[in-house]
Amino acid sequence: MEANLRWVPLTAVAPLAWGANYYVTHAYLPADRPLWGAALRALPAGLVLLTLSRRRPHGPWWWRSALLGLLNTAVFFVLLYLASQLLPTSTAATVMAASPLAMLLTAWALAGQRPHRAHLVGAVVGLGGVALTLLGAGGAVSGAGLAASAAAMLVSCVGYVLAARWREGADPLAVTSWQLTAGGLMLLPLAAAAEGAPPAMDARTLPAFGYVALVATALAFALWFAGLRHLPAGTVGLLNPLAGVLLGAGLAGEGLGARQVCGLALVLAGVLLGRPRGPARPAEVSVAAESGTRTRS
Repeated sequence: MEANLRWVPLTAVAPLAWGANYYVTHAYLPADRPLWGAALRALPAGLVLLTLSRRRPHGPWWWRSALLGLLNTAVFFVLLYLASQLLPTSTAATVMAASPLAMLLTAWALAGQRPHRAHLVGAVVGLGGVALTLLGAGGAVSGAGLAASAAAMLVSCVGYVLAARWREGADPLAVTSWQLTAGGLMLLPLAAAAEGAPPAMDARTLPAFGYVALVATALAFALWFAGLRHLPAGTVGLLNPLAGVLLGAGLAGEGLGARQVCGLALVLAGVLLGRPRGPARPAEVSVAAESGTRTRS
């Protein structure tokens, strides 16, 4: 037990980095380049993890990696980029914290994985918390940002269900590297065609792109999968929305009212109720884990 607890601070880097990613994207990256933003995040991280895992796809994993890369990387990262730009950091983090709850319902609908009653209660509590947070947000909340968040959750949930079905004997870090690389390669020509040349790199954007690619993606996923061999995912997974909300309030100057605090508390309570019973299975955690902790019931 003591040896496992030593992994807590290392594993906690991942959800903290994912939570901070909302703020970095919103504050430092160009709002009009979502395709390039997603591509410059995915491809460098994928190549780094591919170097670390030293495994190439084999057999059906060639087309599986392409499909999962489309869902869990290309589409998901673009939608997450848009949500981060259009919504206040604290709001985006809280809304995306409901992803594990949405995943329970998606797995039930698509894969027949009936959740426990406590999980359904957690889903209702968490969604109520999201609604309360949105009602408590100061000013108008972007409908396009909420739509991007909802679409990101839906896409990542479908990708998770597919990844969970195909998990047999696959190394999670290698599978993640394949998805990131495939998704990044898909995004490059689309970004060039739709958005022109890559965004200019200056003293503001270069460190930001370096953070989202190398820290919030490559390093975060490497530490996450290493830690999940010793810890249940729920041990540190809730740090993701907490980091996003606190950074939004502390650095971006976003107001954090009583309703938002209560809403976040309800979301976290819902996620806790919706956690799987029994030990976590690392192979079932997909690259879309950034939007929440993902393991099957």
